[in-house]
Amino acid sequence: MSEMPEIGKISPEIFNELIFPRLGARSDKVLVGPQHGVDVGIVEIGGKAVSFTCDPVFIVPEYGWERAAWFAIHIIASDSVTSGLKPKFLSIDLNLPMEMTKKQLEIVWEVIHRECEKLGITVITGHTARYENCHYPMVGGATITGIGKLDEYVTPRFCRAGDKIIITKGPAIEATGIFAAMFPYIIEKEFGAELSRRTQQIFYKMSVVEDALTAVGVGVRQNGVTAMHDATECGVWGGLYELAQAAGLGARIEKEKIVVEEGIEEVCRLFEIDPYASISEGTLIIACREHKAQDIVKALSGKDIKSSVVGELTNPEKGMVLVEKGKEKKLEHPIVDPFWRAFYGALEKYKE
Repeated sequence: MSEMPEIGKISPEIFNELIFPRLGARSDKVLVGPQHGVDVGIVEIGGKAVSFTCDPVFIVPEYGWERAAWFAIHIIASDSVTSGLKPKFLSIDLNLPMEMTKKQLEIVWEVIHRECEKLGITVITGHTARYENCHYPMVGGATITGIGKLDEYVTPRFCRAGDKIIITKGPAIEATGIFAAMFPYIIEKEFGAELSRRTQQIFYKMSVVEDALTAVGVGVRQNGVTAMHDATECGVWGGLYELAQAAGLGARIEKEKIVVEEGIEEVCRLFEIDPYASISEGTLIIACREHKAQDIVKALSGKDIKSSVVGELTNPEKGMVLVEKGKEKKLEHPIVDPFWRAFYGALEKYKE
């Protein structure tokens, strides 16, 4: 029997052993069910494709209430858009700590309202209360629902060998954005005020909503995007591995082709984490038909989103291959994201 991880998401082995065999009543309306490497479930309702994604409401007061609320809603929306469908409705449960004040809640909710308004998302139901034994950052849960035509959604089963892989923004977007928000003076002391300022701006790149909607705007399935995955825990390496596994394919990735935002390498070196294995909300992994790859990169560039074609999906017998400095090696899933240990270690080390 597999062991539970120290922290973070459970492993594919635990998922397959405990969760996947027990999914309640069967339904022939399920188009996309629970699967590692897939961020959404999709069902057919009334001749439409309807997507559902569920995530914690993740509020970190130390980010500042406005930034914390912005991040919380974009985490959930970022998973939703990987379906290729526009997010439409939000159901949200807020189990708030007793120490949260009315003013703090007002700021958080105003930001959630404002971002939902921008994204075209309507809040339709929820639950809001303060309870004992509820603590930051996990202060509830939420579901976003997307709606579209049956031929508009994407999922790894539409992938095939030869599909190109595009990565937006590069590695460790979330890890760097959080470290820069939490420890700006530490970064400034080490690398100067300009790099500290620049890496603090990465915080607002921790969303793939615009990335995903821009990509599918070029086309889907045979005419464009076949699947998308948000590189969250275990970062770029984990996300690439999960997408390929969900598609039942191999992959060949050239590390040097992956774009890297300025300041990422310095901050990750300072906090002693591997950027490519570290949490990276804001990094979108896109599989697409070869003839549309450059069109997608161009469309993303038009939105000032950096991206590049970094490799391709291959026949499964070729396995997972990473090319680094001209040499091939096996691309492996990191299993445990190094960010969490480094983050809590830094909190302890630099606490006032």
